[in-house]
Amino acid sequence: MLRVRTSLVLATALVAGIAPVALGGAAAVAAPVSAQVGTAAETGSVVQEGGRLTVPAGPEGPVTLRFKATLPAGVTGPVTARVTLPITNWPPGGWTDHRTAAQIESTCSVGGGAFEACAWRGTSFSDDPGPSRVLIDLPAVEAAATLDHAVTLDLPDTLGWIGSLDAPVELRDASGTVVAQGTVGLDVVESVPAADARGAVHARDKAGVLWRYEATGNADRSLTPRKRIGGGWNIYSEIVQLTPTTAAGTGDLVALDMEGVLWFYRGTGDPAAPFASRVRATGGGGLPEWADYTAIASNGEGGLVARDKAGVLWNFELNDEEHPRFKPRVRVGGGWNIYTEIAAFGDGLVARDAAGVLWKYNASSSESPSAPYAARWKVGGGWNVYNDIVGTKELGRGTHTELIAQGIDGTLWAYDAQSTGSGYAPGSTATQLGHGWDIYTAII
Repeated sequence: MLRVRTSLVLATALVAGIAPVALGGAAAVAAPVSAQVGTAAETGSVVQEGGRLTVPAGPEGPVTLRFKATLPAGVTGPVTARVTLPITNWPPGGWTDHRTAAQIESTCSVGGGAFEACAWRGTSFSDDPGPSRVLIDLPAVEAAATLDHAVTLDLPDTLGWIGSLDAPVELRDASGTVVAQGTVGLDVVESVPAADARGAVHARDKAGVLWRYEATGNADRSLTPRKRIGGGWNIYSEIVQLTPTTAAGTGDLVALDMEGVLWFYRGTGDPAAPFASRVRATGGGGLPEWADYTAIASNGEGGLVARDKAGVLWNFELNDEEHPRFKPRVRVGGGWNIYTEIAAFGDGLVARDAAGVLWKYNASSSESPSAPYAARWKVGGGWNVYNDIVGTKELGRGTHTELIAQGIDGTLWAYDAQSTGSGYAPGSTATQLGHGWDIYTAII
């Protein structure tokens, strides 16, 4: 509603002590002319400072919305600013105005004062007319020619669906009259996961140089441009993640050289130099030479599983993380020579047979090292189009393992973990990460 002042005609009538019949007809005490004369319609403005505000939904912490209100001359008394979020894209799952409002944390400052706690609220099941809305009323402040306002916004990752909004802002005086109005732009974006929650992919080229790609955390699972780690990695027949490597520089590798020696590379926590100098991995009594093994993979518990030349799978539990040292091997079972690829996936394994069928082994509930996995179940066929498959930490914005697959044609694909009736497995659709990856002889 616009703030309207009476006309000069009305002012003259009141000075004469005569009330027009249309306003009630009874005699009235005249008000000062100066308080009644003015323009026909007058409303102040609200201008956002700094342009549209990007609001992350996630762990980044609060950002601050700032706007300045300019009030028309003659406004006195307390005024209150209200910001409304005109949300219309309510997702399924019970999202309401009240549920949304309860998840937004804010503090407010008016006129340069200290920030105070302030709360958003929903309007459904209330006296507020119109469609359901989410809004906040800032603390009232005495009117002035200009008033600065600031609202901090801290959103959880569950509110990333809100998207972009042009949010109306109104200032009202004590009578409820709108004395200033405008809009502010808010762009709510899904949070980029922290570096330690994003995976890192490593690849060895034909010259033996190891390269590093880090997940950006974008929804498209894009990777950063590659960074050179160092040369000399072509001395290894197998290189695998012992623990998931991350964009933060954490995660350990083990590498099996051509002489059958197993080497350990501890993650440093420095993405620019993610691995410490190698140390030789050792084991307890009964450990044979590592040259006997044709495939190794993480066992999902910080240790290793290894397949020997006879097709027997062995489990090596970790005994000492600092050196590291593995406990004596424990036999899991035979018949694993039917697989052309074995890779860790979450706390289990995936294995591809010669026909191109991918199988999943879930982690078992048994505490026996001889039974780390439940019975296998079929994920699907067609996986013989890939040279290499490897499990990695999440590359996008989820929380599950990804399976990276290097195509024979040099393309690289990511399969996000999906829940099925049998457990988690690579989903049926893939995201292409790039092409030209046939320059690499190993993906880690």
